[in-house]
Amino acid sequence: MGRDGIIVKGIGGFYYVLINGEIVECRARGRFRKDGIIPMVGDRVVVASDNDVIEEILPRKNRLIRPSVANIDYIGIVIATKSPIPDYMLVDKLMVYARMQDIKPILIINKIDLADNEYIDEIMEMYAGAKCPIFQISCKTYEGIDELARAFSDGIISLAGQSGVGKSSLINALHPSLKLEVGDISDKLGRGRHTTRYVELLSLPYGGMVVDTPGFSSISLSQIAPTDLKSYYPEFEEYQYECKFGSGCMHRDEPECCIKEKVKEGHISKDRYDRYIKILEELEERGVEYR
Repeated sequence: MGRDGIIVKGIGGFYYVLINGEIVECRARGRFRKDGIIPMVGDRVVVASDNDVIEEILPRKNRLIRPSVANIDYIGIVIATKSPIPDYMLVDKLMVYARMQDIKPILIINKIDLADNEYIDEIMEMYAGAKCPIFQISCKTYEGIDELARAFSDGIISLAGQSGVGKSSLINALHPSLKLEVGDISDKLGRGRHTTRYVELLSLPYGGMVVDTPGFSSISLSQIAPTDLKSYYPEFEEYQYECKFGSGCMHRDEPECCIKEKVKEGHISKDRYDRYIKILEELEERGVEYR
């Protein structure tokens, strides 16, 4: 019988597997390379009982490229109330991407110490129908950090969002001993002292694990068929059965579309709907990547 574990780090052909609370240095079977399979951080694996060799990589539920990690449970989409101004198009695309990958999106509003309640309430209202947990935090005052950490105590979270929103600061707040250098990463060039590090999963005080490097700050959804985009908007699902055009409705050009009526009535965020139309047009054009 083998031992079940999770790869938390990989360096130079060695894989460090968390097994029953202990980190074990392992090698992977040569057949993985022969079969074109590369073990990834986040992989659930079976390690041989008589030696420290990875015998099996269990099926992945998802796989991210940036950071290179598998089996993510949550994507923490971080925005800031100020500096920089929130890029809601990026937020919406990340929410769609997360749901495509069977990952639960979490919206994290950072720097709440720099904004008034009215501004924060506007963000909360905009995403009220998105059926996405929303957390208000400050990495400066640590407000909301414990509540956020408890929210994903049962899984693995990776952070994403614009440069400057505080992703590295948040990782530091969740795992203070890490001490990432804030502002040391160039998302545009993909270079910087921290981006050259290996990816590692860090266990958190309340349980769960966090990827120790901030994720992507741009996203392309070109792999989605335009007709499928609407299925990733929870606020549409609530009313889709009222739509006279049924599941084939794109909620754009069709007259008397129920979704468009709900937008007019204020039941669906007009801002979210308008960005849905823009994303839909991008998908129809194909190959257009938002940055």
